[in-house]
Amino acid sequence: MLLTYSQPLELTNVSKALDTFLKTYMADFWAYLIEFVIVGVAIIATYAIIALALIYIERKITAFFQARLGPNRLGKYGWIQSLADMVKILIKEIIHINNVDKFLFYTAPFFVIVASFLAFGAIPFGQGLQAVDFNIGVFYVTAVSSLGIIGILLAGWSSNNKYSMIGAMRSGAQFVSYELSGAFALMTIVVMSGTMQFSEMVEGQRYVWNIFNGHISSIIAFVIYMICGHAETNRGPFDLPEAESELTAGYHTEYSGLQFGFFYLAEYLNMFIIAAIATTVFLGGWMPVQIKGLDGFNQIMWYIPSWAWFVGKTGVLIFMSLWVRWSFPRLRIDHLLNLEWKYLLPINLVNILVMVIIVLAGLSLSDLFPKLFGI
Repeated sequence: MLLTYSQPLELTNVSKALDTFLKTYMADFWAYLIEFVIVGVAIIATYAIIALALIYIERKITAFFQARLGPNRLGKYGWIQSLADMVKILIKEIIHINNVDKFLFYTAPFFVIVASFLAFGAIPFGQGLQAVDFNIGVFYVTAVSSLGIIGILLAGWSSNNKYSMIGAMRSGAQFVSYELSGAFALMTIVVMSGTMQFSEMVEGQRYVWNIFNGHISSIIAFVIYMICGHAETNRGPFDLPEAESELTAGYHTEYSGLQFGFFYLAEYLNMFIIAAIATTVFLGGWMPVQIKGLDGFNQIMWYIPSWAWFVGKTGVLIFMSLWVRWSFPRLRIDHLLNLEWKYLLPINLVNILVMVIIVLAGLSLSDLFPKLFGI
């Protein structure tokens, strides 16, 4: 019998056993309450661990690109450095700034971190490893991730600092602009797959990934989405809102201690979220490589945990993001906006029409070769 998941390494059975155990000894309300708390703690812990890991990984990869060592003092190969930095930022004094709008100033970081958390919770990390699985998953992630810009604008305006304000305005213009093309790129794949639900998208890519299923149209959507995602995270060469040589630290110039840590943490997790959504929508998500007819090969692939497939694919996209960041100089603001409004957006609109034609004409790979791809 062909495996559908690697039982010893999945948490699906554990969650079902816990649910049965709790409902056996207590009312459903309390059982669900305990499960919600466990899931919430698990998401927060995973969020923090991924952020610390990404900070360390970027420092090491950056050092490799620049022919230097990177962190190498705390722990073997400096792997404890991120943990030490986390402790440092937690105990750092929060400097209180005069002449700021205190309510908005202290509220802004929470908008950024909450928006990141909401998107993070909808990501399918593996088979059964998903906090929520909305039937409008793509729309949900696009909507909640857009809330982060509110925190950035509030941070810039409430700081009463010209550098912060300019950085917030740049970030607002950049985020709103590239959000359009990023959403259109995802909608292109929604047109092809016929669903917005992440679990159904992953299942539909069992034998052919979406990036190949829609021919050149889906490849164009993937490239545009990665460009827009990179721009939305304010990372080089799209790091104009935080341009150190011009704006000190941009919209979070006046922030210190844990408040600055929220912005810092959200930036790294947003990088992970962008790569994770790209993995789910374009690269098969947690689904292992499967070839129709090769049951022995497929059996072996299922022995690798689904979360390992997801982390591996996402890691490749994150590496590509870091490669781009440390290879290209910062764009000028007019060049950045011209790239979106004069090139990416028109290409996206045409690309969606092309995808509609491909779907209606039955020209996708899964339509042309249904037996080969198990459709």
